[in-house]
Amino acid sequence: MKRIRAVEEWCLGCKLCEVHCRTAHSKSKDIVKCYKKEAPSPARVVVEDGGDYNFALNCRHCKDAKCVKSCITGAMYRDPETGYIVNNPDKCIGCWTCVLACPYGAIMRDTSNKKIVAKCDMCAEVGTPACVANCPNQALILVEEEEEK
Repeated sequence: MKRIRAVEEWCLGCKLCEVHCRTAHSKSKDIVKCYKKEAPSPARVVVEDGGDYNFALNCRHCKDAKCVKSCITGAMYRDPETGYIVNNPDKCIGCWTCVLACPYGAIMRDTSNKKIVAKCDMCAEVGTPACVANCPNQALILVEEEEEK
């Protein structure tokens, strides 16, 4: 399974990963319309800046996903085909237990739809995640991880 790895030594803190993530998950897929005309959809990656080091924080699609275990409706689940943790917005009731359960703080409330959560979906419909494809310093990279048996 492919995962996004942050290389903090290379991160400039420019937040372009956030911009392109937000654009990729917008209705128009247009960077200007996304910010000027649409309801704000959160970026599913957030840059943590702490002075000397910056890094992008996103869902790690954990093997033992606490968000999945805590979801009372079954909206949060592991996709059997991709292995990624995804959220079914039709089942999500906005109870926020997954937000509380995530040890990384990678799940957030979707402010464009107050009922559901937003998290990294690896841009599954596109192929390469927008944050990885548009990082100018390659501080976000895709790595192949072997599954534990």
